[in-house]
Amino acid sequence: MNSHLSRPFIGLFLCLLLIAEVSAQTGRFQQAIDYEIAVNLDVKTNQYTGSQIISYTNNSPDELDKVFIHLYYNAFQPGSMMDERSRTIADPDRRVADRISKLKPDEIGYLHVTELKMNGKPVKFTEEETILVVYLDEPIQPNSTVKFESKFMGQTPIQIRRSGRDGEEGVRYSMAQWYPKVANYDEQGWHSNPYIGREFYGIWGDFDVKITLDKTYVIGGTGYLQNPNEIGHGYQDEGVKVPSPKGNTLTWHFKAPMVHDFMWAADPKYQHDKVQMENGITVHHFFIPGEKTSENWEKLKEYTPKAINYLSQHFGQYPYKQFSVVQGGDGGMEYAMSTLITGERSIRSLVGVMVHELAHSWFHGVLGSNESLYPWMDEGFTSYASSLAMSSIYSESKNPLAGSYSGYFKLAKSGLEEPMSTHSDHYNTNSAYSSAAYSKGATFLAQLGYVIGDEVRDQGMLKYFDTWKFKHPNVNDFIRVMEKESGMELDWYKEYFVNSTKTIDYGVKSVNPQGDKTEIILERLGLMPMPVDLIITYKDGSSEQVYLPLVIMRGEKENESGMPERILTEDWPWTNYTKSIMINKKMDTIKSVEIDPSMRMADLERENNKIEF
Repeated sequence: MNSHLSRPFIGLFLCLLLIAEVSAQTGRFQQAIDYEIAVNLDVKTNQYTGSQIISYTNNSPDELDKVFIHLYYNAFQPGSMMDERSRTIADPDRRVADRISKLKPDEIGYLHVTELKMNGKPVKFTEEETILVVYLDEPIQPNSTVKFESKFMGQTPIQIRRSGRDGEEGVRYSMAQWYPKVANYDEQGWHSNPYIGREFYGIWGDFDVKITLDKTYVIGGTGYLQNPNEIGHGYQDEGVKVPSPKGNTLTWHFKAPMVHDFMWAADPKYQHDKVQMENGITVHHFFIPGEKTSENWEKLKEYTPKAINYLSQHFGQYPYKQFSVVQGGDGGMEYAMSTLITGERSIRSLVGVMVHELAHSWFHGVLGSNESLYPWMDEGFTSYASSLAMSSIYSESKNPLAGSYSGYFKLAKSGLEEPMSTHSDHYNTNSAYSSAAYSKGATFLAQLGYVIGDEVRDQGMLKYFDTWKFKHPNVNDFIRVMEKESGMELDWYKEYFVNSTKTIDYGVKSVNPQGDKTEIILERLGLMPMPVDLIITYKDGSSEQVYLPLVIMRGEKENESGMPERILTEDWPWTNYTKSIMINKKMDTIKSVEIDPSMRMADLERENNKIEF
């Protein structure tokens, strides 16, 4: 396993190179961090103690006189902000609801820093629920590196949301958000949001983690195990006889290069299966054997490598040499080089949740947009990618994005929709957040193919990954990649579909005979303008296309494969609510006139898109 240390994306050196590159390209900066963590978990009390050494590099132009550190487990206490929000929101998450308020002292979660030094000198700090505020006597200067040393103690809460112990499927520990994690500081300042229950944003760096716990437990999660032949439990090299441990505990030593988080799960009943892919990636599966799991988890070993290959081909090469699928958590949740998923599922459901959480590795794990500010750039893009991957894996012919469009249409008609620019914690309802982040976010990408062409969009996705991996892109960065790829202006698309709740509705108003010609009048009924593909089908079975790009696009897409020949291309100013088109065919030769038969445009009222004769 030590050979992994020489692979791409490893070490501070490469991290600094990437930072220099992104600064040169964009004028932005990116902080760097390395963690050395040692933790000891008592499986009888569910409490743990740990020490942490952090090397923090300030690549910003600013002096930092404070540092903020996340203490996520403090959310799982009666009266916390997460508790209050979960009980008062209009549509509570059933997994949380009022459960936190009922936790007993030995069931709550907590994480406390007991000692903290910077460069060997004690610093003052205060705990504000899930955030530790650190006051620095000496500011961290630009382009300098400091060392934080700390000690901490925690208690793993009963499994409620994402992380915890003793979940419904009997998994002992799902250890996510378990360590003091430095908040990110970027061109928008500190991102020290309290943990309410939504998303995460971290700093890339190298993790060196030692975990000590009862020797009967098996651990799976983030990182490469450095001492496999001492640990065993399925990690050891072939033919190696693992020595019996001295004492009652084992210390597991993991390294994870260029990640922004570290998750691990542990259970004495885990079965650990490995699959070695031809490209050198090792896929680990961890599950508790039983009637509800064994058969389907055995089948899952076939699907995970297929999904990795598909996603790498279409969205950029997966950069790490391992991925762990671990039974645990409360549904499905993505982490660096790993995922926690509940495991007592049908095979289709098990593959579906695995594929979705795996797809997060591209958008959450490697691109790393700020999920709190742009949740749809992770959840939406992941939903889009995983829907395509599932369609490919199962060789399905139906539209894989139909569910995303349907979810968005339901949201848009519900009266609950809020702009996708809303901070993820501040949506008024869970349903509005979920539908916007997942369904509308996926629709954003699928519909973009309608605007610029599917092939151009697909090439743009690969360009986006290669340009912005390990660099925290925002929506403007994405749009600029697609503008360069398509040669069009696309800021209007972002402003309407992301920053507003204006909807699309186009209709064929009338078709009128004009002697040897035919006049077609189209109308825009919705407030969001879009280019229009109009397909005219004739009674002899032939068809032709009228293409109406928006003036503000400053360009047009190439005619896509499978589309009829264009007989007219003419700009449609967004200020004009109607558009008259004249074609050189008699009306009695026409069978139908239809706007966007591909159904890629998210038109809320498709009934008026077609007139048949």
